[in-house]
Amino acid sequence: MATIEFKLFAPYNKEAALLADFTDWEPAPMSKGDDGHFRLETELEDGRYLYRFRVASKSWFHEENQLVEVTDPYAFEVVDDEYQNGVIEIRDGQQVTPPQHEWQHDGKPLPGNQEIIIYELLVHDFSGEAADAGERGTFAKVRGKLDYLRELGINAVELLPIGEYPGRDGWGYNPRHFFATESSYGGAEELARLIDELHGAGIRVLKDGIYNHAEASSPLAGIDHDYWFHHEPKDEEYHWGPEFNYQMRDDRFDVMPARQFIGRAVTHWIRDFHFDGLRLDAAAQIRDPEVLAWLHDEAFRQTADKPFLVVAEHIPDSPDLVQPDGPLDGCWHETFYNTVKNALVHGEARPQALMDVIDPRRRGYESGLRVINYLANHDHPQLMAELGQAGITGEAAFRRARLGAILLLTSMGIPLIWCGEEFGDYRDKVLEANPVHWDLLENEPNQELHALYKGLIQLRRTNGALQGSHLDFFHLDEELPLIAFVRWNDEGSRVVVIANFSDQFLADYLLDDFPADGTWKDWVNGHEIEVEQRKLSLDISEWEARVLVI
Repeated sequence: MATIEFKLFAPYNKEAALLADFTDWEPAPMSKGDDGHFRLETELEDGRYLYRFRVASKSWFHEENQLVEVTDPYAFEVVDDEYQNGVIEIRDGQQVTPPQHEWQHDGKPLPGNQEIIIYELLVHDFSGEAADAGERGTFAKVRGKLDYLRELGINAVELLPIGEYPGRDGWGYNPRHFFATESSYGGAEELARLIDELHGAGIRVLKDGIYNHAEASSPLAGIDHDYWFHHEPKDEEYHWGPEFNYQMRDDRFDVMPARQFIGRAVTHWIRDFHFDGLRLDAAAQIRDPEVLAWLHDEAFRQTADKPFLVVAEHIPDSPDLVQPDGPLDGCWHETFYNTVKNALVHGEARPQALMDVIDPRRRGYESGLRVINYLANHDHPQLMAELGQAGITGEAAFRRARLGAILLLTSMGIPLIWCGEEFGDYRDKVLEANPVHWDLLENEPNQELHALYKGLIQLRRTNGALQGSHLDFFHLDEELPLIAFVRWNDEGSRVVVIANFSDQFLADYLLDDFPADGTWKDWVNGHEIEVEQRKLSLDISEWEARVLVI
């Protein structure tokens, strides 16, 4: 038998009771202490038990002291059904806190922030093989694609939200339970196993964190809405549920309720699941730089000495968020996405704007490490879908996709690939199940695009010029337009990119200001090119980028 204490922090609520399978679902009154917690102790044998609380609500949308049933806000496991019961497990006379995984790869060296290439994936759409692409993805199915990820060459994975959320469809950006792992994905133990095996492959794992808001039926909203959340939305246009009030302080109990709760949630995921980075969703809606800095610091308290990164989805992106003194390490570079999309999809290639996103320092960013570049992500249709919607299909679409891939992986900034983008998947943005189309890899054009991504990722990881801070635009033809730039490092590596954003085939196009003489390798075509007197003449097709290395 084990003595187990159930407790609920509800400092201004008049009464609370425990309902559980071991009480035959009869309410067992809880005693309130001077610290604002209701408590009840009971003896339990080894086993798994279901429970929830009944509390006299103080939320303004309920009748005064109306009795409502809520899940334990700190439950580590929740049964996602009509009752939303928390789960507690007793093993060998002790309460078990998930995960109980024995970590095997904590000592594995992981890439630094300057080296990472992020692969963003939604677990329930990332089924393992073409044969089961219609089935819901799980943590186990992601593990089944570990060889694919390793061979692709990416060295960081960003998991879309993995906290327990209501229902089976959706992306998890409506968080109801902030400590429990999504059960339909496989639960806490399977998540820990996935992260451990990714670490074993030298791949970092980033968590997508939603700390701006909660889902409308979250337990805290039912207990005492205005204790944890703003009474009204800060912005009706961008309102997805109760918004945490990080400025609220309760002097009586010397606590800032929202910070206490979210701080513990951040600690739980990073400490107990060994995540290597954190993305802050909807950071623009949080608004307060001091709160963002606090979230950053809470995350870093758990990281020891390993590489770690805290980035924000802040629309529009802003250099002010990622100065050397913070508040954050990096932000999603939405301007890169919009500028490159306008060029590739709409034919609106604006040279100065393109140069601004290829080298984000021109926009005020300290370095490329401060931005996450992408051609698509979960919030946008994939590039092939956007091209198709614009009437650009077949080889014309693949030309633009190849050009986009080269820009993504040679520009300054941390590259992010939305799963399937690397072989030309065409998924639109939908909340329903939308599995990756693995069968596209049976087609030659998709295979060629996939091979290009693999090669570019390898080039990015092995050529120090693409990880450094040196970039120079040495040629610009604004009429076509055509842009050429060189990246280099102090050890002598150089990479030149020549990008033709026009519908014209350019025969014997002359670059009379090439960065250096010598024998250069045409990385895409594999042959050598001699450059003398800093002049190079070459053919370049419409919507093509050439990559030369030395």
